[in-house]
Amino acid sequence: MSIELLSLALFGLVLLGFALGTPVGFTLGGVAMAMAAVTWGPQAFNLIANTAQSSLTNFVLLAIPLFIMMGQVLVRSGLGEAMFHAMHVFAGRIRGGLAIGVIVVCSLIGAMVGIIGAGIMMAGSLALPSMLKRGYDKSLALGVVMAGGGLGILIPPSVPMIIFSAATNTSVGQLFAGALIPAAITIVLMIVYVVVYCRLRPEAGPARAEKVTRHDVVLAARDGSMSLALILLVLGSILGGFATPTEAGAVGALGAAVIAILYGRFNLRVISDASFRAMLMTAAIAWIILGASVFSNFHLLMGAARTLRSLGIDAGLSPFVIILLMQLTMLLLGFIIDELIIVIICAPLFTPIAVGLGYDPVWFGILMILNMEIAIMTPPYGFALFYLRGVAPPGVTMLDIYKSVWPFVLIKLVALVTCMVFPSTITFLPELLFR
Repeated sequence: MSIELLSLALFGLVLLGFALGTPVGFTLGGVAMAMAAVTWGPQAFNLIANTAQSSLTNFVLLAIPLFIMMGQVLVRSGLGEAMFHAMHVFAGRIRGGLAIGVIVVCSLIGAMVGIIGAGIMMAGSLALPSMLKRGYDKSLALGVVMAGGGLGILIPPSVPMIIFSAATNTSVGQLFAGALIPAAITIVLMIVYVVVYCRLRPEAGPARAEKVTRHDVVLAARDGSMSLALILLVLGSILGGFATPTEAGAVGALGAAVIAILYGRFNLRVISDASFRAMLMTAAIAWIILGASVFSNFHLLMGAARTLRSLGIDAGLSPFVIILLMQLTMLLLGFIIDELIIVIICAPLFTPIAVGLGYDPVWFGILMILNMEIAIMTPPYGFALFYLRGVAPPGVTMLDIYKSVWPFVLIKLVALVTCMVFPSTITFLPELLFR
């Protein structure tokens, strides 16, 4: 069977498995091993053991459960609620202030948990009802919650970045540094959009009517400083070269426990619930990594990377056009597949091609994450859409959510194109800090 037909068969069977509701990891691994057994015979099953040993024993992956544990403890410590209240105190006095506050808080939450679900679900359950109650335009409120929550995979410590690092042997510290300027660009563009939108339509983002006391200001300052301190502790230790991402994850988990103690929420139930949720999420990610790695390794061993590169060269395409086609492919995959799966499948397939064309793997990795940010919030099947629908108030329909995302999809697309055209937006900090 040619590699082209094999690829069509693999992806067709995977999509069929997803449509039937089969667990992601088992679908990817099962389809790959079935095709491998047909192609290679019984010895193909050695691929499972070899892949498990190489993909699940990578030291970098130890950071994932630690960062997830940090996020779970923070969610239960009350810091998330306190951060949204702080933004209400400081930013609520200006038009669109709550929307800007949601973007900022979701950015901070993303810098603590590294996944998209936490930011969207926390903002959707805490900030969205408050914004709608105060008369905010529904599309604006839904859009900032969706786009702000999606920043969790772009702002370090990002779980997809850790997985990309493990899959491609790229420095996770350099990836974290490379993401900072693109994240800042995205956040600034989103805030500018909110400010302009509320200036053109003042009724879309009304200012806070009620007054705040000095006590509220003091508490808001305390809560904001705690969150910033934890972020600086985790990221500063990595970027400053004082700790590996795994060690920083342990420091972050300990810091989250300290914050829970300060908020009076540290007890056996909090630790038990946080540990249980972290265990479930880590186990799910581990199965996805194993299944997707088996799928990716089989596809690579059959010559997919060589075929893709030769197709680009034979067609006379420039290296930049090949990169564009890779981005488009990942964007389309993001309509129907979770971002973690895309990273695990596409990172080892596309990154060697990009490096062979002369591009920096850190640059390409951050482009992939920026792409995933767009894909997860793009209708009809972007995963972030369904996270928000799960926590949105009863009056919010799926059509409302679909209509709200487009301005922010365009904003993130502008950020992606900017980083493609100006690679130094990604490579400047890694070169400054690590080379």
